Amino acid sequence: MATNVDNPIFKKLGMKYPIVEGGMTWAGTGALAAAVSEGGGLGFIGTGYWHGEDVRKEIQRVKSLTDKPFGVNVMLLSRHIREVFDVIIEEGVAVVATGAGDPSPFLDELHAAGIIVMPVVPSVSLAQMMEKKGVDAVIAEGMESGGHIGMLTTMTLVPQVVDAVNIPVIAAGGIGDGRGVAAAFMLGAAGAQMGTRFLTATESEVHDNFKAKIIKAKDIDTIVTGNIMGNRARVLKNKMARNFVKNEVNELQKEKPDAAAIEALESGTLRRAVQEGDKEGGAFMAGQVSGMIKDEKPAADILSDIWTQATDLMGIENKTLS
Repeated sequence: MATNVDNPIFKKLGMKYPIVEGGMTWAGTGALAAAVSEGGGLGFIGTGYWHGEDVRKEIQRVKSLTDKPFGVNVMLLSRHIREVFDVIIEEGVAVVATGAGDPSPFLDELHAAGIIVMPVVPSVSLAQMMEKKGVDAVIAEGMESGGHIGMLTTMTLVPQVVDAVNIPVIAAGGIGDGRGVAAAFMLGAAGAQMGTRFLTATESEVHDNFKAKIIKAKDIDTIVTGNIMGNRARVLKNKMARNFVKNEVNELQKEKPDAAAIEALESGTLRRAVQEGDKEGGAFMAGQVSGMIKDEKPAADILSDIWTQATDLMGIENKTLS
């Protein structure tokens, strides 16, 4: 079955493949973002709670490695959000993806600077709200993904979002090879986002222990923390994750559960996983697709191999966007 892979936003950006790198805090460095963009996709820097000048440093790092467009993923709960957006505008970043909040207060100034805005959404209602606010596209992310997640699977979320909005929809969650990308298009998406798959790219700067943990993972090796306290996140199983879930259950049984005590259990754990490779004390945020990933190779090869498989399945003669 043939399908249309044209995406006006991706064509405007000069992308070769309709594949986006998920903006992963600490893991989404300038080196990885540059490699994905240079390889024909759209790379993203993941900023988390960074200060503006930390973001600038990574933006300039990307610019030193490629002249291709790239994006910055902004966590809207950050207390440094104003300075981060100031830096993004000053540096002329092409695309902003947002999470954990409403980007509408910043839309006018971002659009005035020519920046494309694509929020991550976990539900139809949020996708519709974002369209009304004037965003350029939405990233519909299913619960199969790594990191913080919603309640719906990619298979059910994406087609419902596609039917509900008139802007491009990028599918995310559980996509790690050409079959997943082809499936995203069959669901009506105009592109696919992958995070976990790029963690084992040669250019990924996560600790070797993180890469090895993904490559060794089986299908059932992720666990969701925060189910009870309301801050759900998918991570690879280890001592930290199991203790978190255990303590969360114990806290709920108390007359006055202490959410702050639970949150303190995960403070700094993502950085420890990404930068230190702390096998037992780190939060190895990764999706269910980890069980499919068996190697490390350059981001350009990941993109090319996945797109070749996807276009074969979709009946397209390796059509690219540019």
